[in-house]
Amino acid sequence: MDHESARNAFAHIEHIRTRLAKASTRVSDEFNGDAKDLAPSRPPTPAAVLVPLVLRDEAPSVLLTRRTDHLHHHPGQISFPGGRVEADDRSAVHTALRETEEEIGLASRHVELIGALPDYLTGTGFRVTPVVGLVRPPFDLRLDAFEVAEAFEVPLAHFLDARNHQEHSIMHEGRLRRFHAMPYHGYFIWGATAGIIMSLYRLSTTSVEQPGSMRAQTPV
Repeated sequence: MDHESARNAFAHIEHIRTRLAKASTRVSDEFNGDAKDLAPSRPPTPAAVLVPLVLRDEAPSVLLTRRTDHLHHHPGQISFPGGRVEADDRSAVHTALRETEEEIGLASRHVELIGALPDYLTGTGFRVTPVVGLVRPPFDLRLDAFEVAEAFEVPLAHFLDARNHQEHSIMHEGRLRRFHAMPYHGYFIWGATAGIIMSLYRLSTTSVEQPGSMRAQTPV
């Protein structure tokens, strides 16, 4: 990555922080996943993920995981650390931080919470709250071998470059469904993960003064 791309990525980090701090509390309908495909009689299951933006000296990156191949839900797919909200979780933020520590061993003391993106409704029936956090090295990861095959980082600049954005469509249960994808060095990043990254991209390229559709909240 060249120095200009790295500087731009750091500038986007500060812009994201500012946008989340000044955004309205109204949730956008534009990047909300597969909401239109969910049956009204089936309320979505609350879940939360952490969107970890790692502040490397050379350039910021996004921390992602690859799920193990034997899992029932989304085996082998690229995802953010997270999971369903449990009954004793105090908030979506608590869920995201708890699941992150359980899955990859990243302690909450390394995470600076800066806000949340719009909830993402998945076709599998989850309402996912993406919690954005800045992660400051050094830190050590300890992967849950049952759930996580590997953890890796992608330069934030890769996701901020629209030339790396793809849109695909498939027929599923008689419906034409579209989804985002952002391949990176052999990793096919798609579905809810790519959709959440698209929300982050839209946030980072939206003016602070423009009426926002993102929400800024860091409940604990």
